[in-house]
Amino acid sequence: MPIKIPATLPAHDVLKREGVMVMSGEAAERQDIRPLQIGLLNLMPNKVRTETQIARLIGSTPLQIELTLVRMTRHESKNTASEHMEAFYAPFAEARDRKFDGFIITGAPIELLEFEEVTYWDELTQVFDWTQTNCHATFAICWGAQAMLHHFHGVPKYALGAKAFGCFRHRNCAPASPFLRGFSDDFTIPVSRWTEIRETDLPAGKGLEVLMSAEATGPCMIHDQGHSALYMFNHIEYDTTSLDEEYKRDLANGTPIQLPKNYYPGDDAAHPPENRWRSHAHLLFGNWINEVYQTAPYDTDRIGV
Repeated sequence: MPIKIPATLPAHDVLKREGVMVMSGEAAERQDIRPLQIGLLNLMPNKVRTETQIARLIGSTPLQIELTLVRMTRHESKNTASEHMEAFYAPFAEARDRKFDGFIITGAPIELLEFEEVTYWDELTQVFDWTQTNCHATFAICWGAQAMLHHFHGVPKYALGAKAFGCFRHRNCAPASPFLRGFSDDFTIPVSRWTEIRETDLPAGKGLEVLMSAEATGPCMIHDQGHSALYMFNHIEYDTTSLDEEYKRDLANGTPIQLPKNYYPGDDAAHPPENRWRSHAHLLFGNWINEVYQTAPYDTDRIGV
């Protein structure tokens, strides 16, 4: 089954060329089923790329998905055209009246700031609380995951001496978890962050379960059963070239950065990188969408009740 997104959204043509099924609003209405309502709060600077990455993953499941793009109400994007934001994004002040089966919150390149120093922190904490009444399940990524974990459980983040950057081997810590159904015992996931959370800071008895972890970079994904949330601290959604683009951007800007580890063949940036996480990315998001579908009420008015 396809994902329903506007035909004029840049991701539409990209996904169609890749063989992902996309559907117009008119075609979706002819099908006698209720599509899953998935919201995406996109905090990343390159909105178009992130939209495409997430739509690609949730659009590859056998279910019909209707994706709604959401932005912070008063924060203006400096890297995406205002026409794009106006055409495709709903401010949270409007979206908050809706119910969603699933809600995805991305990261943002502001992780070295204290949480409370972020200009939209007050509204973002409202989003976190709102997910508990208006969303059946939440999936937070990178800084968004750190922020949500901090908000609900007071877990701090720590600045790293050097950026955790590259593709690292992770272990499956919970093979029986429905979110890891079909996962290998170990697998590769891209990591790109200047901060970390530590497993020793997780409060006991709060329903927090580490699902993935890496020896080199620590916890990767945590299930927060009490808040119906997944916290993914790394970037399994990344494209093949995402780390390459970040590396070259930082070099050009004079930002201290090392070669991303285990990424370029032979650790030579002159060679095109190879994607070794794509299949697990599709599997993870497919498992999450399946769990949402299996457990969400058919009547969206009953979400959060």
